[in-house]
Amino acid sequence: MNNACILRNISYRAWHMWRRNMEVSLVTWKTNVIPPLLEPVLYILAFGVGLGAYVQKISFDGRAYDYLTFLAPGMIAVGVMFHSIFSTMYGAFVRLRYQKTFDAVITTPLSAEDILAGEILSGATKGVFAGAAILLIVTLFGLASYPSSLAILPLSALAGLMFASFGLLFAATAPYIDNLNLPVFLFINPMFLFSGTFFPLDGMPAWVKLAANLLPLTHLVNITRAAAFGRLNPALLWDLLYILVLTAAIAYLSIRKMKSRLIK
Repeated sequence: MNNACILRNISYRAWHMWRRNMEVSLVTWKTNVIPPLLEPVLYILAFGVGLGAYVQKISFDGRAYDYLTFLAPGMIAVGVMFHSIFSTMYGAFVRLRYQKTFDAVITTPLSAEDILAGEILSGATKGVFAGAAILLIVTLFGLASYPSSLAILPLSALAGLMFASFGLLFAATAPYIDNLNLPVFLFINPMFLFSGTFFPLDGMPAWVKLAANLLPLTHLVNITRAAAFGRLNPALLWDLLYILVLTAAIAYLSIRKMKSRLIK
């Protein structure tokens, strides 16, 4: 199996899988949307307003910001990550192992690649929704600069594809649903804590900064924060390139791994 083969087998029919997942999400939106959206808002209130009362200023990129202003863009990035990755990691696993949704859909004209591409697209869509909703909240707090903050929307779409692909990859490699606790503990939680979301990486030891720069969320946070601050610059092209390359690689790997599990 090669890249050309996977790409050749993805057709417009992937839209049907995307639509199916979106329709299910609309039926269960209260439990699927409201709690994950409220979580970043609670972090903004607890850390930004609560802890921010004790932190006078945060020095970042040569300027001083109050803590709430610094924190808010990181919460947008975290919302995109959580919505996208958990949508496919747990959702795809349940549809594969318990609901047998994939077994039913594979009997239709959709190819395995169509099904899995639709899974990634639906996860990315939820990431865009999360990014847009939290951006709106951040804007209401007066913490986003425009028009540069509008760049967060297409960025959320790209990052959504990346994290949805990671989620599908974890679902493809986990023998049991309990095994999904491992990527949460070893991958998602470290990104959440050490990707520059809660504190700048500039003053950290060299090894911490090196490890953080290997985490995909770090690069999303870098661009999101620059857009929210109105400080987009050519140096961020490195972060964008990192996300683009990683998205393509993980999407290919996740589809390949899940297809081998789906078709035995």
